[in-house]
Amino acid sequence: MVDREQARPLAPAIERPSSEEDETSLHTKKQAHKKLIKRCACPLIFLLLLAIVIIVLIFTVFRVKDPVITMNGVTITKLELSNTMALRTRSNMSLVADVSVKNPNVASFRYSNTTTSLFYHGVMVGEARGPPGRAKARRTMRMNVTIDVITDRVVSTPGFTMDLGSGLMTMSSFSRVPGQVKILNLIKRHVVVKMNCSTTFNISSQAILEQRCIRKVKL
Repeated sequence: MVDREQARPLAPAIERPSSEEDETSLHTKKQAHKKLIKRCACPLIFLLLLAIVIIVLIFTVFRVKDPVITMNGVTITKLELSNTMALRTRSNMSLVADVSVKNPNVASFRYSNTTTSLFYHGVMVGEARGPPGRAKARRTMRMNVTIDVITDRVVSTPGFTMDLGSGLMTMSSFSRVPGQVKILNLIKRHVVVKMNCSTTFNISSQAILEQRCIRKVKL
C-alpha cells in the first residue's frame, strides 16, 4: 500500500512570472501610453497656439480701424459781387473743398461714390458727388470736391441780409463716404464715414475765418 502511494507521479509545478518580469511589462506599457499621448498632444498644442496667434492678430494688427476724413481747407471761386457788395443773383459761386482720406489699416480702404451737400441757414444750396477711389494701406489720399452753389437760394434765404451787413457768411457741409476694408480676403468690414463741417468766411475778401468739423464712423 505504501509502495503504491510512493509510485504516484508528482503534479507538475506551475510556473509563475517573477516580479521583475511584471515590472518590465508594466513599464513598457507606460512608455507606449506616454508616446501615444505625446503624439496626440503635439497637434492639439500646435492648433491651440495657432488659434491664439490668429486671435491676437485680429485684435491688434488686423483690427479694422476707423478711416479718418479731414477737411483741410475750402476755397471760394466764381464769387461775383455787385458794386454794393451784394451777391448777384444770376452769378455762379463755387466752393472747392480740399479733403483727405486717411487709412490707418493694414489693408486698402475702397470707397464708392462720395456725396457732399452744402447748407446755408438749413437750406441746401449745393451738392457734389465724387468718384469712387481707394486709399492704400496706412496712406492718406487727398482729393478736391467742387460744389456749385445755387446763388438764388442763398439770396432768398432768411438771414442773408443780416449776414451781408456783417460781411460774414457761415455755411455748413455734410459729407458721406461709404466703403469697405478687406484684410487677407478673410475680414471684411463695411465702413461709412460721415463728416459735418461749419465754415465762416469773409464775403469781400473770401478768406476763411473759422472752420469746425465733426466726424462720425459707422462700422
